[in-house]
Amino acid sequence: MENFFSILIPAALAFGFLRLCAAQVKWMWKIAINSLAGFASLWLLNLISGFTGIFFPINFVTACIAGFLGVPGIILLIVLQFIL
Repeated sequence: MENFFSILIPAALAFGFLRLCAAQVKWMWKIAINSLAGFASLWLLNLISGFTGIFFPINFVTACIAGFLGVPGIILLIVLQFIL
């Protein structure tokens, strides 16, 4: 019985650690995918900037704002461009 607990406790700790790491990786993938979507939307918006007159420098901050917030983030960037 003592051998059973000497194997069970480290296995449970390892399982908990791996589960915690997997949650972090899932969160990081979600951030990366949303940032890429923000980058793509800003790139498309810059493609039509000749017609709209709206141009955004594509960098990490603007891509993350557009990626995290989506369409409201792009609207926020447009409003900030006209305010500043």
